[in-house]
Amino acid sequence: MRVAESITISASPELVWVTVSDPARYLHFMSGVTRWSVEGEQAQGLGARYRMLLRVGSAEVGGLIEVVEFTPGRDLAWTSVTGIDQRGRWRIRERGGASRVELRLQYGVAGSGVWGWIAESLAARTVRGHLRHSLQQLKRQVEHEQLRVHAAARRSARAV
Repeated sequence: MRVAESITISASPELVWVTVSDPARYLHFMSGVTRWSVEGEQAQGLGARYRMLLRVGSAEVGGLIEVVEFTPGRDLAWTSVTGIDQRGRWRIRERGGASRVELRLQYGVAGSGVWGWIAESLAARTVRGHLRHSLQQLKRQVEHEQLRVHAAARRSARAV
């Protein structure tokens, strides 16, 4: 099953990237994520691994994921190593002084045939809601941070 959501954030792709590429921030804006921890020595970038769990109904699903694409300011993609089969992607593009941010998740559940399809379809509504809410929280955090930085710059300019 593949789900995707997108949003426009009134900030530069570089500012959005600061939050999206920092694993320490994920629990602050990712809806439904109950665990996001660095596994191994590498915290960021291509090859970084994270243990992640996402609440879907009464279950927590996920596993070990690895970053397989890392293009600063543009794309961050991962795939599962263990646990539920999944692939995800952050896609950030500049759009007229703002950033268009897309979050995609493709996953498959154990089982085949009609029962696997039913389980994936039932989970899709919850997962799509988590993606939408995560993007809304990301927008709120990034835009707030941008306002804070601009206010600090104005205070500094007045102090001179």
